[in-house]
Amino acid sequence: MKTLVLGSTSVFRKAILEKLNLDFICDKPEIDETPLPNEQPVQLVERLAIEKARKVATGHSDALIIGSDQVAVHQGEILGKPGSQENAIKQLLRFSGDKVTFLTSLCLYDSVTDTYDVIVEPFYVFFRELTHSQVAAYIEAELPLNCAGSFKSEGLGICLFERLQGEDPNALIGLPLIRLTKMLEKHGVDVLALQK
Repeated sequence: MKTLVLGSTSVFRKAILEKLNLDFICDKPEIDETPLPNEQPVQLVERLAIEKARKVATGHSDALIIGSDQVAVHQGEILGKPGSQENAIKQLLRFSGDKVTFLTSLCLYDSVTDTYDVIVEPFYVFFRELTHSQVAAYIEAELPLNCAGSFKSEGLGICLFERLQGEDPNALIGLPLIRLTKMLEKHGVDVLALQK
């Protein structure tokens, strides 16, 4: 089997990939993630997943490389990571009683054949009505300042939601495993057959 490389230093993506019980290494893709002029959210995350995988491939000549990216979209606007408690509170109050779409891209790049498969997986988060004090308490408790959308759905953030809608809950955290498993199989990696 080719070396499996996760083109990410995200602890969340690493933890998700570990669920498959496969040997893999992580490598940091150094790319510019600035959106291009008039680039739509789906185009942005797809492009970034491909660029990340290709960048990491330069250091791995015989590997399958996983690239991924995610954006949160609210009312047509791409939202970045909050970076501060103040910004996180503003984001969550903005989402109160509304829907946010998370777009997670996944690229599986074969460095031998210079080919890839890429998809963008949508996931919808419906927020309940939230008060300022609830949002402030949540941000203080979990400090999700490096998370798109200002929450961690795998933790206390679940209390912010009315409901969730999507094909794969892992996509919301950052890596759609159902689609990844299918992509790996297409490249000759049967995840279940490789279990010890």
